[in-house]
Amino acid sequence: MNQIEILSTDILSDNWYTLKKVTYQVYENNGNTSVQSREAYDRGNGATILLYNKTQQSVILTRQFRLPTYINGNPDGMLIECCAGLLDKDNPEDCIRKETEEETGYKITDVKKVFEAYMSPGSVTEILYFFIAEYNKAMKVSDGGGLAHENENIEVLELPFSEALQMIQTGEIKDGKTIMLLQYAQIASLV
Repeated sequence: MNQIEILSTDILSDNWYTLKKVTYQVYENNGNTSVQSREAYDRGNGATILLYNKTQQSVILTRQFRLPTYINGNPDGMLIECCAGLLDKDNPEDCIRKETEEETGYKITDVKKVFEAYMSPGSVTEILYFFIAEYNKAMKVSDGGGLAHENENIEVLELPFSEALQMIQTGEIKDGKTIMLLQYAQIASLV
């Protein structure tokens, strides 16, 4: 197993989150060493959730503008996603309960963590915690849509589960975390 020794860390930007250039020495299994440099973007860790209704065979997703997708060829920059947010100082469960209410308008209590994953380990430090929760109409406490002071303008979508799965095939859903949770729900026969 390779061993790593960090030689230096330089902050390239801390405008939004932190972009670092890390120079490190790799001690390889064959006895060789090499010095390498990589950039890593640290935006903190996050949590995401798929809300599903087994009786209705439906899921709650969101749609919002995502600049990086627009820059990379998404014509209107809108992305259909599972509700998600950064942990900030919260633990993953508290974070996802809060984000769910802010973004979707549903106040949920019973959440289940299903796994965690690095989403873009070649350049981003983030670990994302994946959750599922059942929802019903009685849990709807507001329209959702996100927080104005965070410049969120989120559309809440309630879709048949079969339609959401089809949207992966048609390319209408291209968000990795959303695809992972929808496929998890399909494999686990949640909906």
